[in-house]
Amino acid sequence: MTEVATQSQRDSAHGVRPVAVIDIGATSIRLAIAEITTDGRIRTLETLSQTASLGKDTFTRGVLRKETIEQCVRILKSYRRMISEYQIDLGKDVRAVATSAVREARNRLAFVDRIYIATGLQVQTLDEGEVNRITYLGVLPYLQADETLQSGRVLVVEVGGGSTELIVVRGPNVMFSHTYRLGAMRLRKTLEAYRTPASQVRELMNNEILRTVDEVGNEVSSSQVQMMALGGDMRFATRQLLPEWRAGELARVNVSELERLVATILDLSDDEVVRRYHLTFPEAEIIGPALLSNLTLAQSFGLKEILVTNTNLRDGMLQEMAVSEGWTSELRRQVIRSAVDLARKYHSDEQHALHIAEIAKQLFVRLEAEHQMDQRYETLLATAAILHEIGKYVNVRSYHKHTMYLIRNSELFGLSGQELTLVALIARYHRRASPQQSHEAYTSLRRDQRVAVSKMAALLRLAKALDASRSQRITHFRYQRRRNSIDIHVTGVEDLALEQLALRQSGSLFEEIYGLPVHLRVDRKS
Repeated sequence: MTEVATQSQRDSAHGVRPVAVIDIGATSIRLAIAEITTDGRIRTLETLSQTASLGKDTFTRGVLRKETIEQCVRILKSYRRMISEYQIDLGKDVRAVATSAVREARNRLAFVDRIYIATGLQVQTLDEGEVNRITYLGVLPYLQADETLQSGRVLVVEVGGGSTELIVVRGPNVMFSHTYRLGAMRLRKTLEAYRTPASQVRELMNNEILRTVDEVGNEVSSSQVQMMALGGDMRFATRQLLPEWRAGELARVNVSELERLVATILDLSDDEVVRRYHLTFPEAEIIGPALLSNLTLAQSFGLKEILVTNTNLRDGMLQEMAVSEGWTSELRRQVIRSAVDLARKYHSDEQHALHIAEIAKQLFVRLEAEHQMDQRYETLLATAAILHEIGKYVNVRSYHKHTMYLIRNSELFGLSGQELTLVALIARYHRRASPQQSHEAYTSLRRDQRVAVSKMAALLRLAKALDASRSQRITHFRYQRRRNSIDIHVTGVEDLALEQLALRQSGSLFEEIYGLPVHLRVDRKS
């Protein structure tokens, strides 16, 4: 019997892939359904948003109430039905994520399990690094399309329900990224918990915001910076102040006009905000704190206008899905740049580290048939190579362990906490002992992650051996897979005694993992 092709299969045959993304935030759950073409273009077909009070639970109680979880189940069931109507593959073409309200809840695992049992949706809890990465992908088209943004520094800000994401971009480069525990819902609920009198709410709210603004000011110079604000609250303000604004355009909001709007909103009760601006009660609760946070940040930098875009977390998620290997070349470049900045902070030997990273990348590409890992791991390997000696800043003795500690307790743009742990372990195992089940962090990994760490650590040791002289004299080599060994034929070097000695001292991990010894040979053919 001939099977009838699904709509998804027919679309794929015509170069169109239907996908869906779901964002579970502090105050609402949002759905976007889109089409992605084979050349990576995205066309949004439908968007939905429904109110959910996750932030109210987490930021006051620390747990999500049963009633709130079931409210989310009802919303996600309705989204699940719509996804089914579009005949979208639930396994590979649907991505559901949750941010701070779920991430900080003590019963987050119970929440994720309940959603999966009820809807079949696998919810991924994003950490701060992942949110920053996705946010950057969402705003990148705006940054690339405007010449004034390309030539200056841009402060990208999104004040959410539980936290504020901040990314500083100069030209094509991410200079700084951080997540601050300043969120509109968190701020509102903190003040309510302390039963702050209504007459003092605005003053205390402003003081709390200023504390975070001071932290930002310590990291970001105020000279010649533009601010790009994301989030539904700033889009609301833009529509109030610029009624003709079209969502696909980059709006410019006057800070003085925004200040007057914020003053008006903060003088109103939640009921009055709902009636005047036709918002829901959850939206009315947080609109004032969110706008005040954006306003205070802009004023602290002496800005006269704020740039506002219609982009959001779903846009960044769709951009990620449009890239087959998961990370764009631009994003990989930003991860490496962030690693170089961190290495400089700890006065690492930059020339040696970058050379090791380049050799490691060449080995990764040439031994692809042996390791069978995707391109994302090449970036993690290169990052570990750049950082593998930063532990010397603490102490040369056992510096590989200090390296692991420093990496795990640092921020690298674009990397999640889990990815940062993988990088730290790869760097930790570039010398001395092989990975052991008893080692901290390594034992908590999944089997596939443990295997990936071992494979990449073995490649890093091989790369290190190829620059044992620390002179960067080996730049070209050929790889030859023999029946019982792997031969590396080095070009332009007559004596490999130093490198061969280094390989004998550290190459056992490669043979242990890949089942083949490595031999270094002078390439006489060149």
